[in-house]
Amino acid sequence: MAEQTQGAVPLSAVIADAATGVALALRGEGGPYALSSILRQSDALAPAALRVLGADALAPYAVEQRGAPVGADDEEVVRQALTAYPPGADASEISVWSYRGLVEASHAFLPGSARHWPPPPEAAAGWVGADPWPKLSHRVSQLAALALPGLAPGLAEQLTTRTDDLARGFVRAVRRRDWLQAAGLGRWLARLPDAPQTLGLDSGLAFVRQMGGGDPRVALHVVAAQRFYGRGW
Repeated sequence: MAEQTQGAVPLSAVIADAATGVALALRGEGGPYALSSILRQSDALAPAALRVLGADALAPYAVEQRGAPVGADDEEVVRQALTAYPPGADASEISVWSYRGLVEASHAFLPGSARHWPPPPEAAAGWVGADPWPKLSHRVSQLAALALPGLAPGLAEQLTTRTDDLARGFVRAVRRRDWLQAAGLGRWLARLPDAPQTLGLDSGLAFVRQMGGGDPRVALHVVAAQRFYGRGW
C-alpha cells in the first residue's frame, strides 16, 4: 500500500504510534489496551495502518488477564481493515499471509463475533522449502506478526525445518544493521523450537533492542519475543 497522508500526518506516523501503543501494552505499561483508542474508526488511515501491523494490533488481547474486555469499537476497526484491504488476485504471498494472520487473530482474540469474520484465505507455503536462505529470511521477517502464539501453526511447523537458515539471516541482518529484519527474524526464532544455542538469541535480541529500539516496530517485535516466549532480556 502506498503511503498516504491525512493533513500533515503520514501513514508511517500512524503505524509508528500504533506500534508504540501495542508495545506499551505488552510491557504492561499505561492503561488498559483498546485497539480502537490507538486506531480510531474516524481516522481515514486506521484501516491501512491496521493492515500493515496485521495480527500485532491484537497482540495485547492474546495476553492472559488482559485489563479490559474487547469492545464493539475494536471489532469494527478490524472489520474496516479486512473489508478495505483484502488481497487481490495478484497479491503477493506475503500480503495473503499477512491478511490471513489478521483473520486468524480476529477469530482467536475477538471471539465474541467470530461468526462474522471472514474465513482465512488459502495461503501458499511452497516458498518455505524452496527459497534460498536470504530470500526466506526477508519474507519471514515481513511476517513477524504471525509469530504470536497459536497463529499460523502450519507455517510455523514448516519453518522448523529452516531454523538454521533463519539464524543465518538473523546474523546477516544484525551485521547489516537492518534492525527491523533482525527483530522480525529473532521473534520467529523465539517461537520456533531448537534455535541454535550458538546463535546467542537472547543477547542478540537485547542488542537489536538497544540499537534499533528507536523504531517502534523493532521495539514491538523484541517486546513480543520477550512477553510471549521469554527471550531477549
